[in-house]
Amino acid sequence: MTSAAEVFIIRTEGHKLKIKILGAHGFESRNTRLSSILVDDILAVDAGGLTSSLSFAEQERVEFVLLTHGHYDHIRDVPAIALKNSHRTIEVFATESTHEILLTHLINGVLYPRFATWPSPENPVLRLHTLEHYRAQTVGVYHVLPVPVVHALSAVGYQITDGQGKSIFFSGDTGPGLSSCWEHITPQLLIMDMFFSNKSTAAAHKPGHLCPSLLRDELVGFRRINGYLPRVLLTHLNPEVEDEIRDEAAQLAKELGADISLAYEGREISL
Repeated sequence: MTSAAEVFIIRTEGHKLKIKILGAHGFESRNTRLSSILVDDILAVDAGGLTSSLSFAEQERVEFVLLTHGHYDHIRDVPAIALKNSHRTIEVFATESTHEILLTHLINGVLYPRFATWPSPENPVLRLHTLEHYRAQTVGVYHVLPVPVVHALSAVGYQITDGQGKSIFFSGDTGPGLSSCWEHITPQLLIMDMFFSNKSTAAAHKPGHLCPSLLRDELVGFRRINGYLPRVLLTHLNPEVEDEIRDEAAQLAKELGADISLAYEGREISL
């Protein structure tokens, strides 16, 4: 593995940050896909619904993948995109523990080839870059800050900032207790885990997820620390309670005077 600090950067002018939701759900079906977003067509964050959401031509444009943690629904399509794009190198960024899960359970030479060293260690299909908490790194034309979040498995969220200062924060899977996270980020858009509705508030804590009532406390804390509330997009939805989440999120938006809405597959946002 190499340090992410070694990746070369070229700054661009007049850039408009584009975010496309590839997978917005915690369960997969014909109409729902697992967690993944795509920034400017080249940088994926999580890979649960990465290849299933993109044509082969679109997959060819993906240069970088950020992984929030090692649960299957967030890393599943990493070997799939590697298999189809074995003629080139894709840069994969994650913490050491997430890389270890990827290497041990998916690209382990049994389930899939060892893409991190194949076809050669010098020119692998997947080049792994190890990230550290709170240490900003350069990824392509982006400034990426990994911050730890609260989840059953060691996990990070990412603030991603382009050369013009446009910024998003993707939480990955997280539960309540994010005040230390808010102290390090100032995004224009928060993309937040929202797996539970309010009827399951008690159940959300243990696995490390949110519901609208828990998100309320986190957003109040964000505003207290940073003096504003960014736009909020809710993802990693449970389809069984999605209607409840939508209604509760609308009530929360009204209460806080905030822009809060649900993500869905194919939705695009530009900053």
